[in-house]
Amino acid sequence: MSHTREHEPTRPLRKHGVAPGKVARKRLAVQLASGTPVLPVLTVSVIVVVDLLGGAGLTWLPLLAAGPALAATTNGPRGVLCVGLLAGVLGATLGFRDGAPGRELAAVLSALGAVTLASALASALRGRRERVLAAVRSVAEAAQQALLQPVPAVVGPFQVAVHYSAAAAEARIGGDLYALVPTPYGVRLIVGDVRGKGLPAVGVAALVLGVFREAAYEEADLLAVVDRIERSLARNLRCDDFVTAVVAGYPRPGVLEVVNCGHAPPLLVRGSAVVPVEPAHPAPPLGLRALTGETPALHELPFADGDQLLLYTDGVTEARDHGRRFYPLSERLAQHLSDEPTRTLAALHEELLAHVGGRLHDDAALLLLRKPTAPETVVLRTSATEGEVIDARSLRHGLARNGRD
Repeated sequence: MSHTREHEPTRPLRKHGVAPGKVARKRLAVQLASGTPVLPVLTVSVIVVVDLLGGAGLTWLPLLAAGPALAATTNGPRGVLCVGLLAGVLGATLGFRDGAPGRELAAVLSALGAVTLASALASALRGRRERVLAAVRSVAEAAQQALLQPVPAVVGPFQVAVHYSAAAAEARIGGDLYALVPTPYGVRLIVGDVRGKGLPAVGVAALVLGVFREAAYEEADLLAVVDRIERSLARNLRCDDFVTAVVAGYPRPGVLEVVNCGHAPPLLVRGSAVVPVEPAHPAPPLGLRALTGETPALHELPFADGDQLLLYTDGVTEARDHGRRFYPLSERLAQHLSDEPTRTLAALHEELLAHVGGRLHDDAALLLLRKPTAPETVVLRTSATEGEVIDARSLRHGLARNGRD
């Protein structure tokens, strides 16, 4: 008869080679090590050794205040107070040993105590700011999930990759926007850039994306989708605000519709050639149509198996290096082309950061669309918004195996 682990008698941990006391001591050591002010204690120790070797009275003792001051940068108030107490005890001991005058020693210890209290207060304020910053980051991440919804690796007949970088060091979202959704009229997408930065730009981006997602499902004509966005912005934008954007759709196999509203031209990749898709009739950015009276035009673009389309914002093409040279996106895209959009964008983004020296000065968004070749993949739709890519040979092998079984 078999026995499960639940019915086995309880055995002491020591018989299995693990001592409970040893585990507890190791856990306590890890906790102490994680909060021990190593550098401040080392600083205090060095000062004490120097004083013992030199015997210079009060010459070195004022430097003991460096211990709690350093502890305030890395430890909490309790760690600062412990370092200050240690420095005070050692300072008093050395002062008495060296025969320092009582009044001067009291002044040094009083200054050390004041520095310790001030450092403990600074440490408490730093901890509070860190907690507030962590809360702000979590809110920013939640806002990003709601505003810039994750794009699956496969949408309809396309492989898709997206990469977004906010210029603000602690931000997760900015004024650039993107969305890609399957609709009854085919896959539709938008990539845009809101004039300005900060929270006002985020609010405009949220407005554009909300209208786009709704209109993309309801309007059969892509130009009607653009008109819906234009009317909404006309009601809600200030007179000096606008949004540049490219809106695209895939209404039928082999044809891609593109509407460019004052945005940088997408890059079409066909074979090894990279060609910008310039609009036949340039249109003003969204929100400025009433000032110019010009309307955007629909550009139909052949889009066959193996073709790719890269949409981006000006944060990519206007990125400059230390010599004030712009990032050559078309050339770099041709060098980093692959059959996996994710790998292509990862290489582009890494090179872009190296070009600017590690930090972007404007929001940058990249969206790469690729139409796989027929023998390459088989797309199984699992829902209205996502799919699973299965290698055709693996699928045939699985079907054949099921037939044998």
